[in-house]
Amino acid sequence: TLQKEWVQIGNDLEQKIKIDLLEKDNYRLREILDLKTFSSENKVSAAVISRNTDGWWQQLELNKGINNGIEIGDSVIAPGGLIGVIHSVTPTTSRVKLITAPGNKVGVWIERVRHHGILIGMGTNRVKLSFLSKETQAQVGDLVSTSPASTITPPNLPVGIIQSIDLDSAAVPFAIVQLIAFPNAIDWVQVIKS
Repeated sequence: TLQKEWVQIGNDLEQKIKIDLLEKDNYRLREILDLKTFSSENKVSAAVISRNTDGWWQQLELNKGINNGIEIGDSVIAPGGLIGVIHSVTPTTSRVKLITAPGNKVGVWIERVRHHGILIGMGTNRVKLSFLSKETQAQVGDLVSTSPASTITPPNLPVGIIQSIDLDSAAVPFAIVQLIAFPNAIDWVQVIKS
């Protein structure tokens, strides 16, 4: 029976190694596909032509629209990472709903600990990160990016850095994330066409 246990342990270890290798290969292939996804053919540069000074955290208006191939649901990035999603379009303009808009939600990923979460806009240049379980090994300083499983935004776009974590919350723990890009300071963006 001892020999049978050794065989089982060896088999279990082999399966774990195979799974780890497949996960790493999957991640590498996703990165290769992302390079193709974010080619210059799939991006449109646009200038910010209007913003509400009283509500800068809610939306931006851009100088490009349907005539440039921009559609509702396209992701919008600025230097530093994701800032929002196209909310409405005209032939020559488009409106961006920022991830900082109160109640706006984006699925995210913390690569170092391989955990998913949901970013929730709070009307400031910081957003709330709600973890999906009570167990998290996330730390201050961890990078937050768009989820590899997202169907709304392209995967692995940088979003922000965890600034603080509240593990004592009555429900699930949450963190405050500082965005890498500053929506209130940018004057141009790139739209990633779906």
